[in-house]
Amino acid sequence: MSNPSLPQTMKAVIVEKTGDVDVLHYRTDVPVPQPGDGQVLVKNEFIGINYIDTYFRTGLYPTPLPYTPGREAAGTIAATGPSNVPSDLSPGTRVAYMGAQTYAEYTVALASATVPLPSSISTKTAAAALLQALTALTLIRESHPVQRGDWILVTAAAGGVGLWLCQLLKAVGARTIAVASSEEKRNLAKENGAEVTIGYFEDDREKMAEEVMRITGEEGVAAVFDSVGKDTFDTVLKCVRRKGSLVSFGNASGPVTGFALSRLSPKNIRLLRPQLFGYIATREELLQYANELWDLINKDNLQVKIHDVYPLEDVIRATKDIESRKTTGKLLLKP
Repeated sequence: MSNPSLPQTMKAVIVEKTGDVDVLHYRTDVPVPQPGDGQVLVKNEFIGINYIDTYFRTGLYPTPLPYTPGREAAGTIAATGPSNVPSDLSPGTRVAYMGAQTYAEYTVALASATVPLPSSISTKTAAAALLQALTALTLIRESHPVQRGDWILVTAAAGGVGLWLCQLLKAVGARTIAVASSEEKRNLAKENGAEVTIGYFEDDREKMAEEVMRITGEEGVAAVFDSVGKDTFDTVLKCVRRKGSLVSFGNASGPVTGFALSRLSPKNIRLLRPQLFGYIATREELLQYANELWDLINKDNLQVKIHDVYPLEDVIRATKDIESRKTTGKLLLKP
């Protein structure tokens, strides 16, 4: 259903070539897109920034050019496509969604990737939580089904997904060893549920593995959730117990290359490289996890840590901040 009151143009961020942050161009004359079958047009109120956005901008993850960055946002449905839109997604409905081209005032989103928000969840909270919290929730439910009492190792524990992992792991009764680069970040991880915190021992990574083994009584952890990638991979592999899991879900320090699968054999370790969308490929799966997330936020008093909210035109500053790895929690853009 179209909306005649919609503007013809909007503010948006455009990337015409891959490269450094200076390829992010803020424009005020971008045409407002129109939703097709099975789509909704969302007027964005808050837009989530994710580290994966930098992978597309730099070309690590190829994408057709030009494009508008972004993977998630929350706002209000401004219009719907002519057909195949669920009845719970009518114009005026507050929603959160995951999809492409979110660094903009308006975004066309797949109805299958859009969820309505209960009255208890603000669009700010939803934009700050949806992608990263659902990533953490599916990691502990499906990538490695965590059991009460399990020792779990989380790297980048003060980042967006890391803080969610700390909270969710505590909620299910696991014992978390959180790895973070500064005392401030380690304290934040502890405030969010980590039982033990350690640094990266960057001068001697072997000490990091030794410390994890000491904490776990030389057994190792049931699972590692690692988003750092190249710099930590060899070290955290040593920390996994027999029949445990190494879940590698990020490349903050660069991709892991040249790995021999035979290294998994001595302890029968499972190695996974999951992505969220493989776990929520259907709208039923998405609604199941989203509803569980809203319930956890409300009933378990989970904290939605927001580092800062940036005007959309400050996209370069926001991107520099997330790439610095000095931020804690979620970064948001506001059109």
